[in-house]
Amino acid sequence: MRPTISIRGQKLKISDEMSKDCLSILYNTCVCTEGVTKRLAEKNDFVIFLFTLMTSKKTFLQTATLIEDILGVKKEMIRLDEVPNLSSLVSNFDQQQLANFCRILAVTISEMDTGNDDKHTLLAKNAQQKKSLSLGPSAAEINQAALLSIPGFVERLCKLATRKVSESTGTASFLQELEEWYTWLDNALVLDALMRVANEESEHNQASIVFPPPGASEENGLPHTSTRTQLPQSMKIMHEIMYKLEVLYVLCVLLMGRQRNQVHRMIAEFKLIPGLNNLFDKLIWRKHSASALVLHGHNQNCDCSPDITLKIQFLRLLQSFSDHHENKYLLLNNQELNELSAISLKANIPEVEAVLNTDRSLVCDGKRGLLTRLLQVMKKEPAESSFRFWQARAVESFLRGTTSYADQMFLLKRGLLEHILYCIVDSECKSRDVLQSYFDLLGELMKFNVDAFKRFNKYINTDAKFQVFLKQINSSLVDSNMLVRCVTLSLDRFENQVDMKVAEVLSECRLLAYISQVPTQMSFLFRLINIIHVQTLTQENVSCLNTSLVILMLARRKERLPLYLRLLQRMEHSKKYPGFLLNNFHHLLRFWQQHYLHKDKDSTCLENSSCISFSYWKETVSILLNPDRQSPSALVSYIEEPYMDIDRDFAEE
Repeated sequence: MRPTISIRGQKLKISDEMSKDCLSILYNTCVCTEGVTKRLAEKNDFVIFLFTLMTSKKTFLQTATLIEDILGVKKEMIRLDEVPNLSSLVSNFDQQQLANFCRILAVTISEMDTGNDDKHTLLAKNAQQKKSLSLGPSAAEINQAALLSIPGFVERLCKLATRKVSESTGTASFLQELEEWYTWLDNALVLDALMRVANEESEHNQASIVFPPPGASEENGLPHTSTRTQLPQSMKIMHEIMYKLEVLYVLCVLLMGRQRNQVHRMIAEFKLIPGLNNLFDKLIWRKHSASALVLHGHNQNCDCSPDITLKIQFLRLLQSFSDHHENKYLLLNNQELNELSAISLKANIPEVEAVLNTDRSLVCDGKRGLLTRLLQVMKKEPAESSFRFWQARAVESFLRGTTSYADQMFLLKRGLLEHILYCIVDSECKSRDVLQSYFDLLGELMKFNVDAFKRFNKYINTDAKFQVFLKQINSSLVDSNMLVRCVTLSLDRFENQVDMKVAEVLSECRLLAYISQVPTQMSFLFRLINIIHVQTLTQENVSCLNTSLVILMLARRKERLPLYLRLLQRMEHSKKYPGFLLNNFHHLLRFWQQHYLHKDKDSTCLENSSCISFSYWKETVSILLNPDRQSPSALVSYIEEPYMDIDRDFAEE
């Protein structure tokens, strides 16, 4: 493959056919012989060389398949900026090749260390970040930057993601690719699904497609087919779904990377969101038969199904797109944006600046925007559906950041609150992930919103229903603590407002009455501190620490902080564990200082979501950590000397 023989000073050019044979031998050797793939992966110059073979259409798919296998076992991530003429290589790919190339990109732009996983401890993450700062940008970040520097790259991805099935590649070239898959894929789940769907439809259409054995192709490279080569529509759809899966994944990773704002601008400019909105009913959330959905050997709810994976990837993209970014209003159409303005006008509050700044030429068209379409399918989703988690996360990301009354009312008017309460209370949802996502969404939807609390009280209109709701909250505070935080913050704001409507809600709402009781707050506070420790803090459960701080900050505002600390001390003694809880809280607050005082984004999120200045957060933590045992607001004043254990080093071993 890499000739060293020179003839009259010129390198011998190896034919594409010989390259294909070499690739075939290598691929099959990797499949059949243990350790070969790993040994090839260690040869970095060889892996880089493989990329150069992708310039030929005849060897593209075989090369891509081999590269994908090799990168899957490679210990160190390859750097795309080392690939000769990367920009020219990618720019010369046709859309079909680019879609397949995204399978390789998925491996090269995602961080190899899963440090972004919610399950990884913050201690480990912080240590990794310190290490990364000294080493400079990671290979994944370098690769993302290399791709974004290629002219037209993001634009082409947006076109691939939004093209309709009718615009996809013609029958002949698709048949050629299917033949290549048949030849190359050892695990032919994809082909198996396509073939079965095709056979089912061909029985009705008499549009049979004959797949020859490898090598039985004509001179032009096209496989022999029967007299009719009309491709069944469901096979075209499945083909397009598989392409879009890879493309949406790459766009999602780029949206979460260092160049997020640049990617956001480009995605908006190239109208990805309106394009996905137009595909929503016919492709993304299309009605399908079970036979078209399920892969051989899998069941209908298996996440390996292309249909299901596309939906999840689509929802993840929406979540990344909306999260703390003003471009989220592109998920609406012109009529819906006007509705937001009308809500603000009626409530006599200023319009959201981001709504006013939204470029109306880039928003969704049609009768409904993407957010409204998502709400419609969310309400129809079966109780046991795995999509509920992702749907709730995508909608919640639209509400995240500085609380917007207009955004909340837009969703409340569409029955979202009642749907959430039905799922939590009436269907008695058991999935922890779904419950957490619904509690988080409910918190964002109700925060500081009197109308939302009125609606809540109207739905939870009996003590029996309220007890079921409380049971769900108390079953796992890790999952429900964001709702507890939002209700606590709302209660504090309502108590400081002079308004008949607010006074009415305060007197009638069961939830506000429940949270307002000091014993309730102390019970939450005790459990929130008790279920977390520095060594087990993750991105998922650190919210418990911040919720406990919110309760104490609001107590400090009312000059009741010493009372709350004294009550915690009594609760410790009643549990026969003096010092255990307050020592743990002291360690947690020391970690909080290390974690948040060096991270701008996290501190901004805390400030925006709570409407409490970050300086007040910092002051409260400093007061609690005051070493003076005479201070009535210092934790050490409530830990008896024999049980003092506040200086322990909690660094990750």
